[in-house]
Amino acid sequence: MGKQTMVFKDDIYINQIATVVGPKEGEGPLKNSFDKSYDELYCGESSWELAERKLMSESIDICLQKANKKPEEIDYFLGGDLLNQNITASYVARDKEIPFFGLFNACSTSMESIILAAVLLESGHAEHVMTSVSSHFSTAERQFRYPTEFGGQKPETAMYTVTGAGSAYLSKKTSNIKVEAATVGKVVDYGIVSPFDMGSAMAPAAAHTIETHLRELNRRPEDYDAIVTGDLSRIGTPILKSLLLEQDIDISKVHQDCGVLVYSTDQKVFSGGSGCACSAVVTYGHLFSELKRGTFKRILVVATGALLNPTMVQQKESIPCIAHGVSFEYVE
Repeated sequence: MGKQTMVFKDDIYINQIATVVGPKEGEGPLKNSFDKSYDELYCGESSWELAERKLMSESIDICLQKANKKPEEIDYFLGGDLLNQNITASYVARDKEIPFFGLFNACSTSMESIILAAVLLESGHAEHVMTSVSSHFSTAERQFRYPTEFGGQKPETAMYTVTGAGSAYLSKKTSNIKVEAATVGKVVDYGIVSPFDMGSAMAPAAAHTIETHLRELNRRPEDYDAIVTGDLSRIGTPILKSLLLEQDIDISKVHQDCGVLVYSTDQKVFSGGSGCACSAVVTYGHLFSELKRGTFKRILVVATGALLNPTMVQQKESIPCIAHGVSFEYVE
């Protein structure tokens, strides 16, 4: 459907999901929608990197248990995270021994993995696919900004990386949640250079994907019960709405943002949440629960990703961004 949007002819379903989160997320307004939460960032491990690995591994295990599947029954594992060389997903794949695609599209990797899983299933090259993404506040801070021990001050435009992991098992077996269509994003760069202002950087990519999705499917915002962005939070959200209004698209009545939903206003998270796990745990936990209840019939989840690199940021390069959108439908 156009150059960027695909509608799946075969019925592709989300059969099971699992979410495991850290302490702030477990204390937030969506706490009852997660499968498991930890009360400290180390999650019982000796390092933050091992903690993040544990989050992803446990989310996959819980998802498999719900689906009554063993690792050897899964054809492919599509996984990604924010760390160099995808070390979280790679080490988890080593332990699970499932054929592995390592993915990186920053915080948009959750929807990227869903799109690619659906393509594998519809092509007939797979029957059972597991996707999983993770992020961790302290591992991301150490890699992309400053170690937490440094104690550097941050502006209000900064985000708080969600500590957690979300996994989804997909197949053609009928369930309540159908993967109906997807729009693959293009890289958009509006010249933002600060790693502390990713909401502003990612908003144009989200606007481009939403506009493209609606145009190529000949739809309107009201055709969705919710259009949900991944992690624009309180800074990027008004920019997104303004950019879309310039295209005569008004999403104000149906828009929500995972980075705003995951934390309460009294939690100290600057402008809101971000990270691979942000869109994953909110979508798989909260939004899918609303779909299963029938509160929503169709939602568009547009996960946003800032494709920044510490070396490039230090060289004053701007931050390219991307957004991938997936339309999910409730099935009776």
